[in-house]
Amino acid sequence: MAERELMTVHGKKQIEQELSQLIKVEREDLKRVIAEARALGDLKENAEYHSAKEKQSMVEGRIAQLQDIIARAEIIDPSTLKSSNIIFGASVKLFDTEKNIEVLYQIVGKAEADIKNGKIFYLSPLGKALLGKEKGDVVTVQAPKGVVEYEVIDIFFK
Repeated sequence: MAERELMTVHGKKQIEQELSQLIKVEREDLKRVIAEARALGDLKENAEYHSAKEKQSMVEGRIAQLQDIIARAEIIDPSTLKSSNIIFGASVKLFDTEKNIEVLYQIVGKAEADIKNGKIFYLSPLGKALLGKEKGDVVTVQAPKGVVEYEVIDIFFK
């Protein structure tokens, strides 16, 4: 059996929106572009046709990938969770002791992880280090730039 993919409700919604966009808009646009390029005749020399076919292949690959993720998804609604420890779906406010700043992260599944938007994969080095911790705990993580230390300020579920 395929491995389950942990995901928040919000993450599933984002994937469903991307999938819908790919199926209803991108796929249909590409069908039209390919049909128009075919109508022009000689396909061997038709750069538009070859470009559209290449893009179609990428779009179909992404559609299959997203459908697989959704099929294996185990959806967790963080707003229904309660814990004094950091668990999947938790939002955590941390104090970065080196930079002297507060940062906010949510512990999420692989498909929705996006560090720039504060979404951390639960099996990433930081995600693994945070799981199970409580307010006041200090977490040390080996990052590419060296060791980073965080203090857990708050844990909440939204």
